[in-house]
Amino acid sequence: MTYKQIQKELKQLLKPSRYGHTLGVVETARHLAEIYDCDANKARYAALLHDCAKYMSNEEKIDLCRKYDVPINDAELANPSLLHAKCGAILAKYHYGIEDEDILHAIAVHTTGEPDMNLLDKIIFVSDYIEPGRETAPNLYTLRQLAKTDLDETTYRILSDTVSYLNNRRDQCMDPTTLKAYQYYKDKVKDISN
Repeated sequence: MTYKQIQKELKQLLKPSRYGHTLGVVETARHLAEIYDCDANKARYAALLHDCAKYMSNEEKIDLCRKYDVPINDAELANPSLLHAKCGAILAKYHYGIEDEDILHAIAVHTTGEPDMNLLDKIIFVSDYIEPGRETAPNLYTLRQLAKTDLDETTYRILSDTVSYLNNRRDQCMDPTTLKAYQYYKDKVKDISN
């Protein structure tokens, strides 16, 4: 499918607010790709498709992962909405025809992050958090400015805010990958500043 065809289908599938968020992530990812000399086309596709599985029910997400032998951890079973990233990568590949592994990986890790993400991964992870339509996350102004100069520090701060938020929510189970990513970027940022 072409970019425009994917865009048209997602506009029909996603709620208007989710589609608006998606367009904000596309624009933010395009801008960050320019700043960091990343492939802008890959960034556009990954951003456009990052939430393509958001409309699926929890049962559909679990079924899709099982169909394609994608591992589901305990945190994802307890909170299947986390699976939208993995399911998004599955749909990107098998429904939308995306074959580029970098794009698929960036979609798969955009929610939890992971240790030692590549440039495209970080651009999508950060763009999802700081896109212009998002208003409720903490420290947004600071993060939006920081993202223009230091993606690792921005990634660390987003993960720090996420871990703090989830630690204060007893009804939410934290994905262990998020904690590993947080520790990795905490150590990386600390090493750089020393």
